[in-house]
Amino acid sequence: MTVHGGAVEPVPPENAHGHGGEAGVGPYEQGGEAGASPYELVVVGSVNADLVVRVDRRPAPGETVIGSDLVTYPGGKGANQAVAAARLGARVALLGRIGSDGNGEFLRKALAGDGVGLDHLVETPGPSGVALITVGADGDNSIIVSPGVNARLSEDDIAAAAGLLASARVVSLQLESPLAAVLAAARTAARVVFNLSPPAMVPDELLAVCDPLVVNEHEAALLLGRRGAPGRQARALLALGPRSVVLTLGAGGAVVAGPGGVTEVPSPQVEAVDTTGAGDAFTGALAWRLAGGDDLAAATAFAVRVGAASVRRPGAQSSYPYPEDLEAL
Repeated sequence: MTVHGGAVEPVPPENAHGHGGEAGVGPYEQGGEAGASPYELVVVGSVNADLVVRVDRRPAPGETVIGSDLVTYPGGKGANQAVAAARLGARVALLGRIGSDGNGEFLRKALAGDGVGLDHLVETPGPSGVALITVGADGDNSIIVSPGVNARLSEDDIAAAAGLLASARVVSLQLESPLAAVLAAARTAARVVFNLSPPAMVPDELLAVCDPLVVNEHEAALLLGRRGAPGRQARALLALGPRSVVLTLGAGGAVVAGPGGVTEVPSPQVEAVDTTGAGDAFTGALAWRLAGGDDLAAATAFAVRVGAASVRRPGAQSSYPYPEDLEAL
């Protein structure tokens, strides 16, 4: 088995839970029909507490700098994507693990408040995942993740949710969870949106089911072993075997590659306050619109607007837009 990586508008459905839905809402109250799956989108991934400090500049090795007050936000790539989709109106469930600690309680409450389905969010003895984030004066971030119990997500967890995964229109995956669990989920899904982040070596089997593979410029360079023009990079990524590719370019928008060719998708210009979680907002929005029947270019155009909206406020989930926040973009 070959591995890759290394030194790499249908009208949105009415948001049944509004701004801050409640946990425990039944599947049919969330918009499903009798006998149908309650969820159009399932996200398999991490749930972290984001510990954020803003700095004027980052320290050099051996240097200490003074930062802002520490702020804790709900985060994690899986949770972020689920919340981004839920705020836009998606019926979305999250499959993952949280710890039996104060952070776990905080994270579950935040997810429930946004109306994310949590029947398969497993509380596990041990620490919840934590991300240590510094945000510079330009809004860009640097992140170190301590996975905690996210690292214990297993193939057994995936098997226990097989019916949920198989009935969803789209399953969204990332790599803040163990690769074995990600692979097991991909084998069950009808359609896979896979964000190869953090970048790592992945088998051909996983790439082959990506529709699309979602990477940013840094991840693309690590995967391909080179940098290059976005269109060229997108074509090279497509040649690795995924069914389609979305290469995100931050303020530059995105490039979509598939059997029909390459399409550039521009981004609205906004003033960035904090880019933390913007890629997750993009991917969650993309996955939801694909679940709703958009073609990839249209879904990407919508997701670019969501990503742009998210950088205008601090934090990850705390910055994610509701539909009305997109009207001016």
